[in-house]
Amino acid sequence: MPRERLSVVVTRRLPEPVETRLSELFDVQLRPDDAPMTRSELASAMRGADVLVPTVTDTIDAALLAQAGERLKLIANYGAGVDHIDVATARQRGVLVSNTPGVLTDDTADMAMALILSVVRRIPEGLAVMQKGDWDGWAPTALLGGRIAGRRLGILGMGRIGQAVARRASAFGMQVHYHNRRRLRSEVERDLEATYWESLDQMVARMDVISINCPSTPSTFHLMNARRLKLLKPGAVIVNTSRGEVIDEHALTRMLRAGEIAGAGLDVYEHGTDINPRLRELSNVVLLPHMGSATVEGRDEMGEKVIINIKTFEDGHRPPDQVVPSML
Repeated sequence: MPRERLSVVVTRRLPEPVETRLSELFDVQLRPDDAPMTRSELASAMRGADVLVPTVTDTIDAALLAQAGERLKLIANYGAGVDHIDVATARQRGVLVSNTPGVLTDDTADMAMALILSVVRRIPEGLAVMQKGDWDGWAPTALLGGRIAGRRLGILGMGRIGQAVARRASAFGMQVHYHNRRRLRSEVERDLEATYWESLDQMVARMDVISINCPSTPSTFHLMNARRLKLLKPGAVIVNTSRGEVIDEHALTRMLRAGEIAGAGLDVYEHGTDINPRLRELSNVVLLPHMGSATVEGRDEMGEKVIINIKTFEDGHRPPDQVVPSML
């Protein structure tokens, strides 16, 4: 007699190939529209499912986990970041957590470089002129940006994505510097031609461009706070494709408005979709709607990882991408 299929609840619409494969393998409940689940809907899903497949838009905290049913044994997150999930409480309740690391490295690094180029070369300002129909021809001093070759790039967080940014920046002729919780092995540093700074303050004060590539943890919350942002050179640019909470957004907005920082490129925000309206008004700021991982290939590969994690769990083994509190 065939065993009963796992009950899987997916909280958001996923790419069609991913949903089709999930439906073939499991007893899956798909989302009829792309609106995030309400808290009560999440609680209901967690009471009746064996596996929950959430995304970054679902906050799964201790209070919500307390409402989970006895069946829930795996939270197979669709995404690499798990700061929206209380992993420690889940573990205490016997619920495993998995994620999808690695597949978005190149996509996110590409976006970091795109933001650097966009801000330094003033691409959105040029685009706005063309869209308004205000361009009346080339001029020697119009929309002068800067050359990125030779500039010092300070990477905050030198994991997979940070290293991918370093390789791209080197190809553009930038000088690569980095600060990380742990220093890279000497052979990796040589390969990346990267200079390590033990002091984040000292690195920040000397860079032309800062790229935020560290995860969101209690220790990285407002790592770029008002005091540290004031260390930046007036001509410096900061880009963030990681997590919005790493930067004090209000302090950044004040400094950009005052001309104390030359520009910023942001794909993530401290308060989600609630973005400081003054930040939106600035011409030296490029704002994107969390597009760092938005490639067809990346999203399909995320789904494949989710499926592998669930299938491995169903077969009685540890999911290959299991997350434990000591990793955070």
